[in-house]
Amino acid sequence: MAEPSSGAGTNAPVPVLNLANVLTVSRLVLVPVFLVVFFVNGGHDTAWRLVASGVFALAAITDHVDGNIARSRGLVTDFGKIADPIADKALIGAALIGLCLLAELSWWVLIVIGVRELGVTLLRFWVIRYGVIPASRGGKAKTLCQIIAIGLYLLPLPAVIDPVRMVVMGIALVLTVATGVDYVVQALRLRTAGKRA
Repeated sequence: MAEPSSGAGTNAPVPVLNLANVLTVSRLVLVPVFLVVFFVNGGHDTAWRLVASGVFALAAITDHVDGNIARSRGLVTDFGKIADPIADKALIGAALIGLCLLAELSWWVLIVIGVRELGVTLLRFWVIRYGVIPASRGGKAKTLCQIIAIGLYLLPLPAVIDPVRMVVMGIALVLTVATGVDYVVQALRLRTAGKRA
């Protein structure tokens, strides 16, 4: 949904500087904070891993809160539609890279998720002149599943939890690929419709 224009009757344009967008930007700011905390003492210190997990969780919660605020208060903006998924990708990408550098997660997991996320971001910019592709319900479910899976890897849990971690990450990967295909379809439809208009 595009922002209402200033000439659209009584509908005033939604300001870009609003609470929802501030929360989205705060998530981006928390990414380097998370990385610094995560790698204290080589990334294997139990106390600092708990702190890093807390920072990650706090940043992830803002994803849920900013979306609810934007929708409930009519603060949806095109900036938010673009910045929100980018903030998600930055947070998840940072966590995945950190886990791979510590050899706690296979690099191919990062590659699959990274290629999908980069591809969807490029798709959004490819069709931006025709409209904005907002995060879908499937995309949100994918993000939530990735966050849960990453959280399980970040927490200093016993090895007996490893099968659970792998199953949740496997579900996240399936959703990652499936929603990526869906976004490709959406982008093609939007671009085709835009050329016809």
